[in-house]
Amino acid sequence: MTYLSAVPQAATTWDEICYPVESIMLGDLLPEYDIVASDRQQLIVGEPFGQRKTVFGIQSAGYTIIPNHLIRQAVDRLFTGYELQIKHTVTGEFSISIILAEELAIGEEHLRRSIIVTNGYNGKTPFSIQGRTLTSDLGQSAGSMYRALCQNGLVGWADSFADLGHYQNWLSGQSPGAARSAQGKAKPAVGIDQPAQLRKQKGYQSADELELLLVESLSGLHRELKRQPALTAMVYEHLQRKQVTREDERILRSLPIPAQLARQAYDRMRIEQRLLGGTASYWLMYNAVNYALFTARSSLTLNDRYKLDERVFHQLAAMALG
Repeated sequence: MTYLSAVPQAATTWDEICYPVESIMLGDLLPEYDIVASDRQQLIVGEPFGQRKTVFGIQSAGYTIIPNHLIRQAVDRLFTGYELQIKHTVTGEFSISIILAEELAIGEEHLRRSIIVTNGYNGKTPFSIQGRTLTSDLGQSAGSMYRALCQNGLVGWADSFADLGHYQNWLSGQSPGAARSAQGKAKPAVGIDQPAQLRKQKGYQSADELELLLVESLSGLHRELKRQPALTAMVYEHLQRKQVTREDERILRSLPIPAQLARQAYDRMRIEQRLLGGTASYWLMYNAVNYALFTARSSLTLNDRYKLDERVFHQLAAMALG
C-alpha cells in the first residue's frame, strides 16, 4: 500500500495532538453488508482541530486505540514541571518526549532525562514507551535523553544490555542491523517488575484500565531511570571523543538511511560543528542523522524512523568502541 509522504511537525503542548478520535465499526456503517475481511472491521477516525474528519486507518476488530488524552492524563498524574517536545504527522503518528528536570553531561553539553512515548492511529506506529509496547516483555528498560541544541529525543538503545563489555561483545558478533532481535536476548540488569495486566492481549475496552496501565508503566520506568549511570550515556561519551576525519565523512553514505537523508545529516553536522565551535565527532554525526530522520519529508513512518535511528546508533557505536 502506498504511504503518504509527511514531514513531522513540532509541538510543545498537548492541545495540538489531543483531538477527538474514535473507532467506527464498518458493520454499523454498512448494516446490510457482511464484512468478510477480518483485518478490516473498524475505521479509526480523528478530527484534528480546525480540520475535517480524517480516516487514519481501517483495522481489525481487536485493534485498540489509545487516545492521546489518556497519555496526557497519566503523565499529569505522575509528573509536575515537565516540558514537552512532540513530533506528529498528518497521518496520525506521534512521538512525545516528556522532558524531566534531571540533567546529564555529555562532553560540554548538558542533556536532560526524558521519556519517549510513541502512539499512532493509523496502525503503522504502535503505542510504546521507550520503544516497548504494553504487551512486550520489558526486561531492562531503555532510558532516553533530550538534547536542546537540535530538539532531539534520543532513545537509550544500549540500555537493555547488562554492561559495556556485554554490549561490545554483542557489537563484535552482530551485524549493525540486528539490534532488535539481539537486544531481546541480552542479559538484562534488574529491570522493572512488569504489571500482570501488561501481559494481556489486545482488546482493551476500558479507558480507566488503559489509564491505569499507562500510569503503572510510566511510574515503574521513571523509578528505573533514576539508576546511574545509563549505559547509553557511556556510549555517548565514546562517540563524543571519537573525531570525524575527512576519510570518516564517507561513513554517512554507508549508514542504513536514504541518500537524501544522509546529505541532510552531513549539512546538519557541519552546522552543529560551527555552533559548538569544535571539531566534528561521532556524537555530532549521530545527532545529525537523528535530526534528519525526524525533520525530513519522507514516506517513512515514525516507527520506521526509530528503527533506522537504532541501527545507526549501533553502527556508529561499533566504530567508536572498536
